[in-house]
Amino acid sequence: MSEESIAEIHRVCVRFHSAIELIGGRWTGAILRAVFTGHHRFARIKAAVPGLSDTMLAQRLRVLEENELLERRVGAAGPAQIEYHLTEKGRELGPVLEAVVAWSHRWIPLPDDSARP
Repeated sequence: MSEESIAEIHRVCVRFHSAIELIGGRWTGAILRAVFTGHHRFARIKAAVPGLSDTMLAQRLRVLEENELLERRVGAAGPAQIEYHLTEKGRELGPVLEAVVAWSHRWIPLPDDSARP
């Protein structure tokens, strides 16, 4: 490869790489989508994402909190009622997730078993 060809290679932006790794991690997009669609309690998020284990959900929620996309809120009434809500930073992912939804509806076929009632 010539020096000119090497110079033309565009390196992936560090910020882009970090962002895509964060939101593109296994289960993360589906968890965010569940929260965007109104599921705020652990059990509701888990029910909205088929195949997601308790352990993996807890781990992903922690990562999303650490990266300030979600905030964990503990209710004052009765037994601890924990909810997860989008932060401003997380809410700004809305158009990104909607673009992925639109793209997936156009280009990703449903698995055979999803077509059944």
